[in-house]
Parts: sequence; C-alpha cells; structure tokens
Amino acid sequence: MSRFRLSAALLPAALVAAACGAPTGGPAAPTYASVPAKPSAPVELNVLDVAGNLQLTQGMIEEFATANPDVVSKVNYTKSTAPDMPGKLKAEQNAGRSQTHLVLTGTDGLAAVIDQKLALRVLPDHEDRFPGLSDAYLPSAAAMQELAQGQGITITCYPAGPLLEYDPGKVAAPPRTTDELLAWAKANPGKFQYAVPANSGPGRTFLMGLPYLLGDADPKDPENGWEKTWAYLAELGEHVDHYPSGTTETMKNLADGTSHIVATTTGWDINPRVLGTVPEEMRIATLEGFHWVTDAHYAVVPKGVSRDVLSANLALIKWMLQPAQQAKAYDKGYFYPGPAVEDVTLDMAPQESRDAIERYGRPEYDDLIENTPQETSLPATAQVKAFQKWEREIGSGKTRR
Repeated sequence: MSRFRLSAALLPAALVAAACGAPTGGPAAPTYASVPAKPSAPVELNVLDVAGNLQLTQGMIEEFATANPDVVSKVNYTKSTAPDMPGKLKAEQNAGRSQTHLVLTGTDGLAAVIDQKLALRVLPDHEDRFPGLSDAYLPSAAAMQELAQGQGITITCYPAGPLLEYDPGKVAAPPRTTDELLAWAKANPGKFQYAVPANSGPGRTFLMGLPYLLGDADPKDPENGWEKTWAYLAELGEHVDHYPSGTTETMKNLADGTSHIVATTTGWDINPRVLGTVPEEMRIATLEGFHWVTDAHYAVVPKGVSRDVLSANLALIKWMLQPAQQAKAYDKGYFYPGPAVEDVTLDMAPQESRDAIERYGRPEYDDLIENTPQETSLPATAQVKAFQKWEREIGSGKTRR
C-alpha cells in the first residue's frame, strides 16, 4: 500500500490549541487513575455505528470479545445516521443514563459531538493505554487524529475523493474540469448528483474538495474563504433536481440510470461494485487540479459511561489498532485502502478482501494516492458551519429525508 503524503499546513494553530483544553459541560470524564486496567466484571458493550464502520471493524470487535471474555461479555450493535446521533447521546446524558457506550463515526458525527461536548477526552487523558500511537499512524491518519481534539481515536483512514463516477454507456467523455462539470450538468439537467454533505462521505468530500479545485482564498474557512465554492454550488444546484439523504441512493440512481454522474470516493466506487449495487463497468474520473480530502472513522466514547465500560473501550480500541486487526479494514474496498497504521499491506488482509480488490480495485488509485496532494477534512467547528451554510443556501427545498 502506498504511503499517504499530505500537503503542507495541515492544521491551523487554533485547532492545535483547542486540542489541549478539556471540554466543558455534561458528566465529568473519569481520570486515568480512576479507570481500572480491566473491568471489575465483564461488560456488555453497546456500540452505535453512524458511518458504516462496522463493515470494516465488526470482525475486529468480535475477535476481541472472543479473545477477552473477562473484559467483554457481549456486544450489541445499533446503526443510525450521523445527524441523528447527537440527539440520542444528549438525551441519554441528560437523563443520567449513557446507554450508548461506543460510537463509530466519521468526521461529520465527530464534528457534532465535539461541537456539542458529548464525548470524553480520551487523549491525552488515557494516552498511556496507547503507547507509540502517533508514531504508528500513517501520516494521513496522524493528521486526521489531530482533528479529533482528543475526543476520538482514528481507527480507519482513506484518501477519499472527490472523484466522479459515471456510466460510460451514457457519458462518452466525462468532465475533466469544474467548468466542464458545470456545462455538462446544464446540458443534462438532473443527471449529476451528490448526497447531503452532513450525511454522506462523498457529499462532504465533494463539498470540501471544491475550494482546492476552484482556487478559493482559504479552503479551511467555509464562511469567509469559499466565495468561489458557494457561487459554484449555487449555479450547479440550478441543474440538480434534488439531493439524496445518503450516498446509497446516489449509487442506486447511477445503477438504474436516474443519474449518469455522481460524486464518489475510492471506497464508494469499489464497494458497491463488489456488492453488485453498481454495475462493474462504471468508471471514475478526476477533475483537473484536485486534491484528495482525506476521511477517517473514529471510535468515540460518550460522556457518562462507567469506569468499567471505559476500561473495556480503551482495551478494545487498542486491539483494533494492532496491524493484524487493521488488515481487516481493507474489507471489500469500502474505505480503500482503510488501515490507519503503518506497514499494513493488502497481502495481510483476509483472502476475501484480496480477491475483491484484485477484481474491482483500480490500478490508477495507487498512482493517484502516491502523487496527488492530500488535505485533511475541515476541523470540527468549520465542518459544522459548512454543513449549516450548505443546508441554508444550497440544499434548502431540495433535500429528501
């Protein structure tokens, strides 16, 4: 697997400073000294997935539970959407009953829990449980870890996009520049599509990637630095009939011909073709001057969990970051490549993963990953503001929930 290389100036100084302060409000986080190395009795863990992450990590979790019956007695899984998750956690915490013990989320849900102060600060409070973590991470994953402000642990990572996926039977010459994409959308109304960014990896990657493609003043400042991006999205939106609530709908629309071009990422290109949701012959294109906007999934511990639950969570997360477990993150290409730590290669992955990626992966991805600049996603506060502005000015009246 090619090492990810990130462009300079990964994070603003303000984010680094914010990572040093403990969150306020809500139940107090236990101190490291108060958290046992092992639970006093095996715990039943309730895991909430709002990012499709279990596709990558459920095998890791199940293997941990089997190998550590003195730590975990049972694991219960629930799935929801990133926008719905903060309300659930807040209701539990206000009632003094944190029934959700671990959240698996992307940057969208992470931004919300940081903004609303719903998560425990795992780092540096419990960094002794993760010796050498920063050195073990791939450079891209280490950068994405900074975005967590200590309130989550990066467990999977990929370069994401923005990419375009298209039906070659309907699109003979895909757009190669932002101007060409706009012209194509105008000539083919309703046939280009991306999902609501607050609930779609490809949607938010398209949103966050445009400032680099358009040469905006400050790609990290959606309020004051995205003049070209917001103008472009507004004009593009004139030729979009609606914005689906999630990525799956865009893929189904591509498959049945409702859409001819959709925003995608490496994983959303490979995995739906593996699963047969999207025909194998679909192709991808990049726009001139694009930068990868990296994405990650995080393990987040909600405030209010018991010391025993926190102990089990810390042990589980440490287990998930072992190279042998990380190799499972190749999955069937859903988050391609997927591993967040160094020296985890495809030949370490299960045979099913190797077979899927050999058939449905794309040779051009290795070169693109190696030779294209990579940027982190927006920091939490900026990401929330970007989603809100998109909802007000771009998606209003055209979203389907």
